[in-house]
Amino acid sequence: MKIGVPKEIKTDEYRVGMTPTSVREAVEHGHEVSVETGAVLRAGITADAYRAAGARIAESAEEVYQPAELVVKVKEPQPRECALLHAGQVLFTYLHLAADPKQAKLLLESGCTAIAYETITDDRGGLPLLAPMSEVAGRMSIQVGAAALEREHGGRGVLLGGVPGTPRAKVVIFGGGVVGSNAARIAVGMGADVTVFDKSMSRLQYLDDIFGAAISTQFATIGAAEEALIDADLVIGAVLIPGAVTPRIVTRRSLSRMKKGAVLVDVSIDQGGCFETSHPTTHSKPTYIVDGIVHYCVANMPGAVPRTSTHALNNATLPFVLALAEKGWERACKDDRHLAAGLNVQAGRITHPAVAKALPSLA
Repeated sequence: MKIGVPKEIKTDEYRVGMTPTSVREAVEHGHEVSVETGAVLRAGITADAYRAAGARIAESAEEVYQPAELVVKVKEPQPRECALLHAGQVLFTYLHLAADPKQAKLLLESGCTAIAYETITDDRGGLPLLAPMSEVAGRMSIQVGAAALEREHGGRGVLLGGVPGTPRAKVVIFGGGVVGSNAARIAVGMGADVTVFDKSMSRLQYLDDIFGAAISTQFATIGAAEEALIDADLVIGAVLIPGAVTPRIVTRRSLSRMKKGAVLVDVSIDQGGCFETSHPTTHSKPTYIVDGIVHYCVANMPGAVPRTSTHALNNATLPFVLALAEKGWERACKDDRHLAAGLNVQAGRITHPAVAKALPSLA
């Protein structure tokens, strides 16, 4: 099969769909891989490394897309990339369609088959292709939140761990999944006072077993969440409903009760965001302030650490790339129900139930 790996063109996105190691695996299995020039340097990987792995270096996006039977990316295709997709082609990448009707419409019009990393499942009920980036984003959320708390960035001027004789910062995390647990790990390591909210008692019990007295856990109710916001210095939004738009858990009205200079980091922004006042930002301009509260809503957080993110993502995606290349999407999905759960768009129609529900006008 002919596999194409284009350069990511989303603002401040430096990850690459396939590493040289992944390319070599595909080539050894008899497939042809073309990697767009420019993509090769973004994650600190040289063109020579790709050539040594057996890839052809293409000079333009058109050279990658036109012949490719399988396009492997990282982020959702931008409008000019959607224009290069065509019927009979398989797109394998993050899509987050529920919060992006424009992209969904363009994919439907292209006639391609689009398989989304974020809705592929596993036997444990997890999301194995979302997990590595959720780990990165969860850990980064505390890192960027700590920086945003600095006075020069509009924050309260609070050090997460404090120092002897001063109070620790209060970190509130909504969502105890992969993002939330990784955020808690880093926040605890930095010495903060951490509380994690979730609606699953089994998840709260798991977190209690893992962290013990290092964190507090609370069942997520409206009242408890509102009370926690009053004292919070840093709030992490880590809520996810696979394939669907994220529910809003912090309203604009709630901001008036928070301490001025507190920070909200909305890791859920790819799926629409879990704070009412959230809107997507970029790494070059990551924050804005509403009612005195600093908002960090970068939609591709792991893109800031492309070396780590690209390799972590490829560890998870490679088996699926090989299955798609060797069997074709129909047989691969028939053989693997978890891969089939990733099918979002096929031949001009939305095939994932949660996405269809979120976009009724396109379903």
